Amino acid sequence: MIRTERKVVELLRILKDQQEPIGAKRLSELMAERGFVLSDRAVQYYLRYLDEMGFTNKVGNHGRVLTDRGRSETDKALVEDRTGFIISKLERLAFRSTFDPETMTGDVAYNLSIVPEERLDEVRAAFDSVIGAGYGFFSNYLILDRHPQVPSGSVGLVTACSITMDGVFQHHGIPVRVAYGGTLRVRDRQATEFVDLIGYRGSTIDPLALFISSGLTSIGSLVQSGTGIALANIRQVPGQAEGQVNDLIASLRSAGFVFPVTMGFEVFNAPPDPFRLSIVAFSGMNLAGRCRELGIPIRTEIGAGNIPFSKVADGN
Repeated sequence: MIRTERKVVELLRILKDQQEPIGAKRLSELMAERGFVLSDRAVQYYLRYLDEMGFTNKVGNHGRVLTDRGRSETDKALVEDRTGFIISKLERLAFRSTFDPETMTGDVAYNLSIVPEERLDEVRAAFDSVIGAGYGFFSNYLILDRHPQVPSGSVGLVTACSITMDGVFQHHGIPVRVAYGGTLRVRDRQATEFVDLIGYRGSTIDPLALFISSGLTSIGSLVQSGTGIALANIRQVPGQAEGQVNDLIASLRSAGFVFPVTMGFEVFNAPPDPFRLSIVAFSGMNLAGRCRELGIPIRTEIGAGNIPFSKVADGN
């Protein structure tokens, strides 16, 4: 059985997400982005161990790839070690988000979607339709044709991640908790109830990614007719902070962010909390979800990192 050290788990996760072989230097950089500072030599040590276990294979001088055994081990044997990984990753991104909505400077958290280059026009049309209808999280996105995580023949699209909101709250002294990801039913452009809800804590995968892959959205119908099912999440803050939260939301909206759907101590059919204010926001993942509905191949890393706000704001 593989050693369930967090560093090894993280290396396997990174390797699984790669389309091409990746070397120790780049792995070291990606590990640092995830909070693990390792020298190239240390990464080489772990890679040799993974080679010996049959989980990775060296491809000439190009780097390593996961073997079938490595993929199987990552999917099954590391479930326990991955429990809570998603919320931990999002909390790290929130801490590193330095965006100030008053000055519109600093870094925001982002999601990275990879699509075939020849489908870019379709993707842009899908993204624009969701944003135009008001079911995204931010009013713009950035197109990347050259990036270490974007393989040849593909294009990357950067969208603002809602965890940016958490970073803003935290930097203003407001404790915030990402509570649930869900599918939200909308009728005649009015949100009415959650169809599904999954708690983030203890989850091994992002609930929104699960809903997309399971075909549980109807974002296209929502965009066209105002009735459908979209992705949304719920975060909670102390009730006493309501006034300050309202002020920050106003600043974020002025900067181009689109939220909240609603907020209160009881929101729709979600579990109520008399002491915590729940904030419901549509997810930026609705853009990727619409592409999936259209049959466009798209792979999205939720919470891929942090990027200067200006790059996303001026992206198109």
